[in-house]
Amino acid sequence: MKNMLDDIPSILLMGPGPSSVAPATYHALSRQSLGHLDPTFIQIMDEIKAGLQTLFGTENALTVPISGTGSAGMEAAFVNMVERGDKVLILQNGVFGQRMADVAGRLGAEVTELTFPWGTPVIVDQVAEQLKKDDYKIVAVVHAETSTGVRNPVQEIGDLLRGKDTLYLVDTVTSLGGIPVEIDKWGADIVYSGTQKCLSCPPGLAPASFSPAAVEKLQSRSCKVPNWYLDLTMLTKYWEGKTRVYHHTAPINMLYGLYQAIWNVLDEGLENVYARHKAAHERLVAGLADMGWQMLVEEKYRLPMLNTVLVPEGVDEAAMRKELLDTYHIEIGSGLGPLAGKIIRIGLMGYNAQDCCVDRLLDAMRKITAK
Repeated sequence: MKNMLDDIPSILLMGPGPSSVAPATYHALSRQSLGHLDPTFIQIMDEIKAGLQTLFGTENALTVPISGTGSAGMEAAFVNMVERGDKVLILQNGVFGQRMADVAGRLGAEVTELTFPWGTPVIVDQVAEQLKKDDYKIVAVVHAETSTGVRNPVQEIGDLLRGKDTLYLVDTVTSLGGIPVEIDKWGADIVYSGTQKCLSCPPGLAPASFSPAAVEKLQSRSCKVPNWYLDLTMLTKYWEGKTRVYHHTAPINMLYGLYQAIWNVLDEGLENVYARHKAAHERLVAGLADMGWQMLVEEKYRLPMLNTVLVPEGVDEAAMRKELLDTYHIEIGSGLGPLAGKIIRIGLMGYNAQDCCVDRLLDAMRKITAK
């Protein structure tokens, strides 16, 4: 019987995620497995926590990776904090804001959605007006909206919530490791991310962080967290203290990968990493402009790691994406929702934020569109 793994092609992953994995991280994933309560592994866990605190810009003690993809991080954020009847305000301008509303609604929250056109940022003045109308247990926003390429003004939104008995929830799945994430400075209480974007690690873990205020709300719940696997009151007993309490079998080798991914970023230096993403983005934008392609998002709100590009009239974007994959072994993404067929999404995440990746894509696009 033929082993399908022998025929996996080498694809440059330049879509909205996952991104290409750094070679050092692939090597880390192949290291010998340990038991999930092994003393050496527990030391690795502690270093992962410390590294995540640096990446997140926080001193939060409860900063851990959730076993699962970024969506598990979202689920953990809401399932631990929401009780039936809680008022939750979702600031929505893309797919992942919509998903937040869905998750909160399934938990019995009273959800209010303040919506903004896709491709534009959340307008802070409108948020301020909404906050005058009601009191909310949670206000939630996506920092880097993957479906549109928009960077939302998370600092300014956080400033509106200071002094309020409201938890501030921020999705940093696409931003962590690509642009500054400073959750203590923002006043964010509940934050989650994913490994498969700018950390250039395979999907499978969701770094998350919870402030002391969030932990206090968690501990004062009137009922148990309704999801056993993602219950932080139990997970913390595995991730904290000298004596660890078994909860579930941790994905050992994925945590090796995350350890290495964090190491890669911190070894390069956060400011250097952010500058590299910005430079790759500017190189891409300039090359696309030379071809007559325009960006969807206004310059000051663009994400360097997730570029949304308007498809010129007469270009079959689906056919172009197929040829990029089949002939040039490059994957990019399509538009979602109201942007389907109107844009392409180009990821310059982590290991892919390099001149060589940008040039390879631009060269392939020129050849395809010149036919």
